[in-house]
Amino acid sequence: MSKVGLIGGSGLDDNLGVTDIKRQKVHTPYGATSDLIITGKLNGKEIVAVARHGANHRLMPLRASYRANVWAFKELGVTHILATTACGSLREKIKPGHLVFIDQFIDRTTKRDQTFYEGMQVCHIPMAEPFCPKLRKLLCETAEKLNIPYHSKGTIVTIEGPRFSTRAESQMFRILGGDVINMSTVPEVVLAREAGICYGVIAMSTDYDAWREKEEAVTINIVLETMAKNAANVNRLLQEVVPHIQDWECMCKTAYKDAIL
Repeated sequence: MSKVGLIGGSGLDDNLGVTDIKRQKVHTPYGATSDLIITGKLNGKEIVAVARHGANHRLMPLRASYRANVWAFKELGVTHILATTACGSLREKIKPGHLVFIDQFIDRTTKRDQTFYEGMQVCHIPMAEPFCPKLRKLLCETAEKLNIPYHSKGTIVTIEGPRFSTRAESQMFRILGGDVINMSTVPEVVLAREAGICYGVIAMSTDYDAWREKEEAVTINIVLETMAKNAANVNRLLQEVVPHIQDWECMCKTAYKDAIL
């Protein structure tokens, strides 16, 4: 049986249509989760959900409870995670409002715990293909069906935050091969792989970051305004995708087994 975990980022609409909602505390070795864990059903499928940044966005990206959130999902039997995130576009073709189904990341964070293994064991988790290809394929097929503007792959740059990039940094990230930029995908994706959970990202472009000359500087108001306008597309996508996620065989679930020393 599959159970889907939803991790909501900036702009995840509360009106997703989840029924039989219950909220609960889950004890973890890594402290409290970002918020109370929500369980319920979405179009008949069991889901577990958490707000990455807590109620009213009280946690900045560095302080989000990444390890506790993923650990709690694992304890509750989650087999697949779909995470939503706002992102800035580093490419002209990725317009504000477009969705990007990420296939690679570049980590520019420096202060975050990226592993569950802190004792006598070390986990050298393989990350050549960090996002679940089967989830990404399903997301693409569903977005196509729903006529939602999307990009089938992209490299996301995750920065420490909470500040936005300088223009020089934004231009550098383009040179490095980044397509979009955010503040939360790492370490979430790494921890999901250590936990043996398939992980996919729905990234919504909200702005053109800072690389464009003479472009209006990105602000949180711009980000939230775009997210509010386009949250309906993310909701439609999740409502359609979640019931079709199956407990398929996948390398995401087994990669950790040969990685622990």
